[in-house]
This record gives sequence, structure tokens and C-alpha cells, in this order.
Amino acid sequence: MVALGVVSLLTDVSSESVAAVLPLYLTSVMGLSLLAYGVVDGLFQGASAIVRIGAGWASDRTDRPKWIAFAGYLLSALTRGWLIVAQGLGAVAALVTLDRIGKGIRTAPRDAMIAASSDPDDLARAFGVHRSLDTIGAAIGPLLAFAILFLIPDGYATVFVMSLGFAVIGVTILGLVVPDRRPRREAAAPGSAPVRLRWRDLAQPRLRILLIVMGALSLLTIGDGFLYLSLQDRGGFAAHWFPLLFVGTNAAYIALAVPFGRLADRWGRTRMLILGHVGLLGAYAFALVPLTGVGPVLGCLVLLGAFYAATDGVLAAVAGSLVDASVRASAIAAAQTVVAVCRMVASAAFGALWFALGRTESLLIVAVLLTVAVPICLVVVTRLTRGSRA
Repeated sequence: MVALGVVSLLTDVSSESVAAVLPLYLTSVMGLSLLAYGVVDGLFQGASAIVRIGAGWASDRTDRPKWIAFAGYLLSALTRGWLIVAQGLGAVAALVTLDRIGKGIRTAPRDAMIAASSDPDDLARAFGVHRSLDTIGAAIGPLLAFAILFLIPDGYATVFVMSLGFAVIGVTILGLVVPDRRPRREAAAPGSAPVRLRWRDLAQPRLRILLIVMGALSLLTIGDGFLYLSLQDRGGFAAHWFPLLFVGTNAAYIALAVPFGRLADRWGRTRMLILGHVGLLGAYAFALVPLTGVGPVLGCLVLLGAFYAATDGVLAAVAGSLVDASVRASAIAAAQTVVAVCRMVASAAFGALWFALGRTESLLIVAVLLTVAVPICLVVVTRLTRGSRA
């Protein structure tokens, strides 16, 4: 699990250094509109959904999650270098799509390996440890991007080159160091044949409830880039400070991922998963208040990090615990696919809404809808916890 965490750390240094400069690079350097950025951010949020379920199925079917994940990490690494020469919306959108497809290929197999390596009673905490390592990389990446842009105001190409280097190192460690776990074979009793892949194990009513609830909440989760652009639009701070917004969110995530994972294991994973969206609602509120200064910005970033700490790894833990181990990767992939698709729709729709109505009105509409949705979803998911520690 630690080796996988190191791979994720290096990969997130690569991906988040790019993500931290992409909103400004597209809107300021390339001159794209917020509507166009909404399309790109939608692809960033949801293009991985194209392959998530297929990658989860391939991982379960072959019982080789490491090498399915390796293919995804390698594809993402290959896109980094091309960003240096990409020109125009079409080229950037294509590269973002390929990068996210790589993420979609690797995520469920990686999470299945984490689940296979962990105590079932501490599953959310195990995912929290992994996500903490992952998010340390997600904090280092924007810090490096900030340092580069501070020293080289137009150093976006330098950021992309640095990103490529970290991605290559991460792929190399995965291939040479991470053990080749075989979850289905390991789940079988000694001397017996490996557990068969049975699709009826995936068709669980509780899993369907989880997918519906998370889909509804994800439709009200706008991309981080929009929140950060909103903070800059209100505060008017210099462009080279922009990557530090990602660092603030990730710092809160790092601090809270393990405690929230432990709390979810003891208090209820589905309850934590839903109530974590209260943090997102608080982030919307801080982005809406007509105040300038450091306070509202820090409040928004801390609550956004708390939202991710309470939901990201916990979602994988909940989905993986609702089905048989033989289809665990597929169940995790299904949940992550629903979230990715709905967030893609949410980003594209919010970009259009901001373009049509403005920043404040758009955020207010989403915040009100989320306020209504959270208690309804909390009531619905009580069915998931009956007779199960999930």
C-alpha cells in the first residue's frame, strides 16, 4: 500500500502541477472563454468515466490489477510532453481527455489492490492513508508550479516539462517495485480454485442506491477550478499566486484524510460520505460572501479539502464493501464512473451558467440545490447501513 502511495504521490505531483496552471493558461494565455474552459474542465472531471468500468472488469477478469493500472499510469505520462506543443482548444481537450482516460484505467485496479492489502474493519482508514500520500503529491505539484511561475512569469512550458519527469519516475516505480497482487486468487481458500467472476455479485440493490445518491450529489459538485477562478475574480490577486489555492485545499485534505477515514470506519462510512458534502456547501458559501482578504479564501480551501477527505477514499471503501471480493474493482469503478460522469456534466453546465448569469447567481443556485439534496440523500442511504458495517 505504501509503494502504491509513493507512485500516486509522484503521479499527483505531475498531474496537479498541470491542473494548477491550466485554468489560467487556458483563459489568460490561450484566450479561451469561460464557456470553453467549462468544456475542458468537464473533460478533466469526467473523461475517465469512458473506461473506468471496463478497466475494473479487466482487473477482476484477469486478476492482474497491477498491470491494468500500469497501462493507465503510462498513458497519462505520455500526454505530459505533448502539452508543451499543444495549440488551440481541440489539441488541449484531446490531451486532457487522454490523460483522464489513463486515470480512469488505473484508479479501480489500484483501489482493488489497496482493499486486498487491508483489514476489512479498517478499510476507510487504509484508503485515507493512501489518499494522504496521494495528496501530498497533489500539494507539492502546485507548489512547484507556483515557484516556476514566480521565477519565470511565462514559464508554463517549464511546468509541463517538470510534470513529465515526475510522471515517468512514478510509472517506473510501479513497474519495478509494487508487488503483483492477485486479489481473486488470494481470496480463494487454500487448495481451491480462485473465486469465479460472477456478475450477479455486482448487481446488488445497495450498490444501485449508492450510485443513484452519488450521481445526484455529483451533479451539484462544480470543478475546483471554477471555485478558484471565483475567488480570484472577487479578490483580484496576482496570477502567480493562483497555484497556491490548490495547495491550500490539498493541505487540508492531507491533515484530515486519515482522521476522517478512521471516523468513517467507526461512525458509519455512508453517513460520512453524505455529510462530507456539507464541507462542499461551506466552500460554496465562502466563495459567495462579498468579503475580501485571506479569511474567506482560507475558509473556502479548508472546507473544500475537508469535503474531499470525507468522500474520496470513503467512496471506494463503501463501494468495495457492498459486493463480493471477486467484483470489487468493478464495483469501485462503477461508483467512480457515476461520480466522474456527473461531475463532467456539472462542470460543463456551470460554465454555461456562469457565462449566462454571472458568478454570484450561478454559485447561489448550486448552493441552494445542494442544501436541499444533502438531507434527502442522507435519509435514502440509511438503507445501506442496515445489517452491514458499510
